[in-house]
Amino acid sequence: MDRLRPPRKELEALTPYDAKDVRADVMLASNENPLNLPGELLEKLSELAARIPYNRYPDPLAGKLREMIAEANGLEPGNVLVGNGGDELIFDLLLAWGGPGRKLIDLPPTFAMYGIDAEVTGTEVIRLPRLADFCIDGDALLERLKPGDVDIVMIANPNNPTGTLASETLLIDVLNSTDALVLVDEAYFEFSRHTMRPHMSRHPNLVILRTFSKAFSLAGLRAGYLLAHEDVIRELTKVRQPYSVNRFSQVAAQLVFRERPVFEAGISQLLRQRDMLVHGLSALDEVTVYPSEANFVLFKVAHASAVWRDLLHEHSVLIRDFSRAPGLEDCLRVSVGTEEEVGRFLAGMDEILSRRHASDHFGVAATASRHLEGGK
Repeated sequence: MDRLRPPRKELEALTPYDAKDVRADVMLASNENPLNLPGELLEKLSELAARIPYNRYPDPLAGKLREMIAEANGLEPGNVLVGNGGDELIFDLLLAWGGPGRKLIDLPPTFAMYGIDAEVTGTEVIRLPRLADFCIDGDALLERLKPGDVDIVMIANPNNPTGTLASETLLIDVLNSTDALVLVDEAYFEFSRHTMRPHMSRHPNLVILRTFSKAFSLAGLRAGYLLAHEDVIRELTKVRQPYSVNRFSQVAAQLVFRERPVFEAGISQLLRQRDMLVHGLSALDEVTVYPSEANFVLFKVAHASAVWRDLLHEHSVLIRDFSRAPGLEDCLRVSVGTEEEVGRFLAGMDEILSRRHASDHFGVAATASRHLEGGK
C-alpha cells in the first residue's frame, strides 16, 4: 500500500505545545528552579538509586508517595493521585470528564495544555478571555455556568503565564454555582502560598493540582499530584496509563517531599530575586511589568520578538516569547533565576533598549537634518 490513512480530522487545525529545545548560558524560559537538588539530597538520592530494582515495574499508584502527600495535607491516600508531571494528570481529567459532547471552560491567556488536551479528546472549548489586567472576568464566568452544561473548568492559580492570582471568593462562587469538575492548578503554590485545600471537604467537585517541577527542582523527572474527592480519584484511575511514574521518579519525589523544608530558604531567595526582576524591569523605559505571585514575571515591550532574539543571540539569555499569542501581544515572560542570572538578564535588557533608544534618536536627528538641507 502506497498510502497512509489520515489521522483524526479534528487534529488538522491543532497546533502542538511549543516545547522548543533551545539552549543558552542563562535559561529563564520554563519556570524551573534555577538550582539543582541540594548536595545532601543528591547524595541520598544516589544511595537510594543503587538499591532500586530497575528490572521490576514500579508501584502502579506510587503508594508510599500518596501516603506522604495525604498525611501532609490532612487527607487519605484515596484523595491523592500521582502522575507523570502535572501534564499527565490534566490529560487524565479530560479523558474522564471531557470528550465528545462535553464542555470545558478555558480562561485565556493561560496554560496552553488545557485547550490542547481538550481538543485532542474531542472536548468543546469555551474560551472566556481575561480582563485587560489578566484577572478573570468573574461576571462572564459565573454567567456562563448558569445553563449547567459545562463539565470542566480549569483555573491556573497563580495563572501561567501572567502570574495573576484569582480571588478566593471568586473560586468559591464558581464551586457553589456548578457541579462541573473545577481544577485549581496550584503548580506555583510554593511561591504564592495560596491554596484551596481548606475548601475540599465542602466541595466534592474541587480538584487541586500541584507539581514537583517548579519549587522542588524535579522538572527533569516529571512528577505531579492531584488532591481530590475519592470518587474523582477512582474515575481517574480508570483512564490513567499504567506504571506512568517510574521507580526513580517515585523515590526522588518521596525524598524531596520528606525533605521539603530544605527548600524553604531557596524559595525565599527566589521571591527576593523576583522583586529584583520587577524592580529592574520597571526602571526600564518602554517596559510594562505585570505583578506576579509565581516564580516568573510577564512584561510588555515594543518589538518583543526582536528583544527576545537579541537577548538570546547577543547575551545568551533565553526567556519565553508570548508576543504572538492572543491576548499577550508584545509580551515576554522571564523566569526567576539566580542573582547572577537575573543581573545578566537585566543588563542585557538595558543594553538592548538603550541601543534601540539611541538608534531612534539618531534616526530622528538625521531626518531633521535632511529637512534642514532640503532633502527628502
